[in-house]
Amino acid sequence: MNYSYKKRQTADYVLMILIFALIAFGLVMIYSVSKYLSLQVTNQASDKYFLVNQLVSLTIGIVFWIVFQAIDYRFWHKNTTTMLVITLALLSLVFVFHGEGGGTGNRWVNLFGRGFQPSELAKLSMIFYLAGWLSSKKYQEDINKSFVPFLAFVGGISLLMLLQKDLGTLSVILMIAASIFFAAGVKLSNLAIGGGLGAFLVWMAIKFEPYRMKRLTAFFNPGDATLSVSYHIRNALIAIGSGGLWGLGFGQSKQKYLYLPEAHTDSIFPIIAEELGFFRSSAVILVYALIAYRGYSIARRAPDTFAKLVAVGVTTWIIWQAFVNLAAMLALLPLTGVPLPFISYGGTSLIAFLAAVGVLLNISKHVKE
Repeated sequence: MNYSYKKRQTADYVLMILIFALIAFGLVMIYSVSKYLSLQVTNQASDKYFLVNQLVSLTIGIVFWIVFQAIDYRFWHKNTTTMLVITLALLSLVFVFHGEGGGTGNRWVNLFGRGFQPSELAKLSMIFYLAGWLSSKKYQEDINKSFVPFLAFVGGISLLMLLQKDLGTLSVILMIAASIFFAAGVKLSNLAIGGGLGAFLVWMAIKFEPYRMKRLTAFFNPGDATLSVSYHIRNALIAIGSGGLWGLGFGQSKQKYLYLPEAHTDSIFPIIAEELGFFRSSAVILVYALIAYRGYSIARRAPDTFAKLVAVGVTTWIIWQAFVNLAAMLALLPLTGVPLPFISYGGTSLIAFLAAVGVLLNISKHVKE
């Protein structure tokens, strides 16, 4: 079969529209969810505090998106070693500069009076590094030769994430790495061994941190400890159940009045379900499914192995993080703190995702016809 590698004049407009539709929807919901909390934070001065902050992050993110879409994806292939250094540097920043981001560990860096989460940016540089490394001639002859070095690299990244006590982000990073390794053509037996080691690593991380074990216990026994460990997930389920099929109406959520923790960030989907109901909130999941289809289609038609692996990594990042967030809010997975892509409040996450989508759209300009 003959393929044309001629560069397309435009990027994948459908993917672009889907992404910005989620962002626009997220802005509306952030305002709806955070009005009361904004008044608390600003001492009754404004109900748009979190909306304005998200708009600032969106502006920065659009700049990143434009720049990364304009840069030819092969630039990143030529600088894979630099990407490795950037990845390790970003994940180590939290041990040098401490910020205030909440949570149970050191996950934030505060520079020039503004906090950001380095691990969000490190996901993209890690994708570049793994894609460049696994698409090299040395490993293309036999990708399974990279198995032990791959485990060593992922193990090192996992250690840094465990020291930050960020198991949710670690689960996303492990899935991104596994998807790239699988797309590179590794044997399923090696992938299964890696998956088993990853599961063991996660289990050990849970076992040796009491708060994680409490969350796991609450997942299996949600009726216990109603006012402590299970409080968050029970209120999330109350919000989702209260919405019924058509919702209470936009702006009519009860749980957003400080009953549901982190309602404007990680827990925004239960408020969406409460206000809009089952049918309309399901449209959000449908949009993620369409993004998955467009992203993996770009990977399937990518002009070379590096582009394919980057497209797989970026798409898996978006979809798996959305799945982890939604599954946790629906009590299908233990509660973990990862934002819903493009919708949850969070500047670093939005900027990182927009940069990654810019790269994906650049690759879409070069797909096989």
